[in-house]
Amino acid sequence: MSPVYDVLSSTGRTEGVQAAVDAVRRGELIVLPTDTVYGVGADAFDPVAVQRLLEAKGRGRQQPPPVLVADVRTLDALAVEVPEYARALVARYWPGPLTVVVRAQPSLAWDLGDTNGTVALRMPDQELALELLTQTGPLAVSSANRTGAPAAQTVVQAATQLGAAVEVYLDGGAVHGSPEAGGAAVASTIVDCTRERPVVLRPGPISVAEVQACADELAPGSPAAPDADFPGAPSGVPEG
Repeated sequence: MSPVYDVLSSTGRTEGVQAAVDAVRRGELIVLPTDTVYGVGADAFDPVAVQRLLEAKGRGRQQPPPVLVADVRTLDALAVEVPEYARALVARYWPGPLTVVVRAQPSLAWDLGDTNGTVALRMPDQELALELLTQTGPLAVSSANRTGAPAAQTVVQAATQLGAAVEVYLDGGAVHGSPEAGGAAVASTIVDCTRERPVVLRPGPISVAEVQACADELAPGSPAAPDADFPGAPSGVPEG
């Protein structure tokens, strides 16, 4: 059985983070808590590892995973033609439950799947996740569940679904908002930032109205409306 580290203890956290970093560098999968749900992660720049992630979830290349980052400045390292409203959204909601779909840097040596030249980026508001990302660099992270099943809100739920496909499990307790923590976990809001106006692909903790208000502070325009059919959007984004 893959090792599970209790990262709520100081010893478990130190050992778990190091084990997870080592696993990522070997091209293995890890499970980590985020501020929304548990995520299964891999080195975003390792195509073989990303393919393992997709296979572990039982999904194809047409559903590429989003990428988690540790710093707002990484946005410009991974994306091009980032509109000002996207920068305003990121400035207001990162770290937090906001995923922005932007145009990917064409020179980057990665293969996340059929992205149509885009990448979905998020900076989680979770101390352990940020500590880990600082050491690993950007991680491709999808919800720690098999496709079609509920997103894992505890490490046990993640391990039950993903089993030995994951090398290291980091147990940070029930994610904030889960039933075990007294609520209902909600995946991040996804916003398509490749158009003239922001389009909400998946509503979440940040409402359509909040996205619209942030954009309108720069330039009034038509409402940002949900649009689940945008072809460049990563389907079933988790989060992580």
